[in-house]
Amino acid sequence: MTQHEIAIGRFENSFAKLPDGFFARHHPTPVSEPVLLAFNTELADELGLETQALSREELAQVFSGNRVPTGADPLAAAYAGHQFGNFVPQLGDGRAILIGEVRDRAGRLRDIQLKGSGPTPFSRRGDGRSALGPVLREYLISEAMHVLGVPSTRALAAVLTGDRVLREGYKPGAVMTRVAASHIRVGSFQYFAARDDQASIKRLMEYVIERHYPEAEHAESPALALLQAVIERQAKLTAQWMMIGFVHGVMNTDNMALSGETIDFGPCAFMEAYDPDTVFSSIDQFGRYAYGRQPGIAQWNLARLAEALLPLIDPDEKQAVELASAAVSDFAPIYHAFWLDGMRAKLGLVEAHDNDRALANALLDGLQRTATDFTLAFRRLAEVHRDPSASPFLTLVGHDAVLIDWLADYRARVAQEAGNPEARMKVMNKVNPIYIPRNHQVEAALSAAIEEGDLGPFKTLHGVLAHPFEEIAGFEAYTGPAAPSERVYQTFCGT
Repeated sequence: MTQHEIAIGRFENSFAKLPDGFFARHHPTPVSEPVLLAFNTELADELGLETQALSREELAQVFSGNRVPTGADPLAAAYAGHQFGNFVPQLGDGRAILIGEVRDRAGRLRDIQLKGSGPTPFSRRGDGRSALGPVLREYLISEAMHVLGVPSTRALAAVLTGDRVLREGYKPGAVMTRVAASHIRVGSFQYFAARDDQASIKRLMEYVIERHYPEAEHAESPALALLQAVIERQAKLTAQWMMIGFVHGVMNTDNMALSGETIDFGPCAFMEAYDPDTVFSSIDQFGRYAYGRQPGIAQWNLARLAEALLPLIDPDEKQAVELASAAVSDFAPIYHAFWLDGMRAKLGLVEAHDNDRALANALLDGLQRTATDFTLAFRRLAEVHRDPSASPFLTLVGHDAVLIDWLADYRARVAQEAGNPEARMKVMNKVNPIYIPRNHQVEAALSAAIEEGDLGPFKTLHGVLAHPFEEIAGFEAYTGPAAPSERVYQTFCGT
């Protein structure tokens, strides 16, 4: 151990054992005065990290990149990607460094990555740094996604660097420590496909199968089995996004993880008034990644993965195309099945009836027409099982005549199932959150931290979001949509 190393856990570093063309070994660039802003002790324990004896100052040194954990093998991964439909043959980790991998207490291999840790060989003239705002945003939202039950990368630490970065003016710099099942993306395969490097595609495929989809190893075509497994996992993930009104904002192929986790929380946000055309990202000028277009984009991205895998799916090109096309075409019915299961749960329905899809869509049409808050609509709908007048729900939707008729249809549908009304309401409230990271509250917390150095609003919001399904007395302000004067219409990537 050198004086710059520090022991925090046992690293395995399987990705670093791949050929050199998969990455560039690179250490983080030191920062001047690291200060620990947030640390996820629960996650650290889950990962089996030995951090209890470390002071906040030592933790800041480790998770700023100033001190490298003993046994770590820092690297920046190579990948390509379609960005807003335009292919870029070389992207890679331009401001992130994979410190290494540890095996958590459940036996799962997990990546530990620093974001904002300085330039790498893939930085493309960027400074490799992050501003404080995007770091705190990702910390809040990735952890909120986790407790909402949506597969997501996790936030381990946020560190203020003591340095400033130029982002439309000078901003305080920060480093985010992110934990993921892995950081392999659709763009990772595209990187080698663009170079016609079939040997590397095969090696990457074998690595992904071994790490994430071992059941595919003994299939007649492991590549096809991998593609099918990734398609199913992404279909489920996308349906989960739709159930909570999440708008990713930048669904480029380099932001789709093969593990099936939500990754990269740049300009993401949560929809308030229901509208499939909802867009927040300042760089999504044509609405490519609007809320309602996310399933189609997920399928498009998976088609790009299929293209990269074609030579491995079948030696006969025509047969490979047919098999891959069939697999990608299956995304839609798989997604819609997950979506309908999710909507039944949100509506408190246990049994499957033929008219359930029409019932769900009719409600969404009504919410769009009345510009009703998506999250509150389902919480208020749950209350109709306790309140025959349905007053909270009807007040929320402005006593819309069509939704009054819909409510009668809903009551009739519920009557076709057994079950206690109070129990049904409780079940609905376990899947329909009362607290989500509403954009105006996130922005207010970030503004206080950036402009005033006040982490109080961030910590309060983080605490509220840790219990998304339990209504907490005294926090009513966190349940509703933004007032017109508070609305945030654009979010920014922060790079």
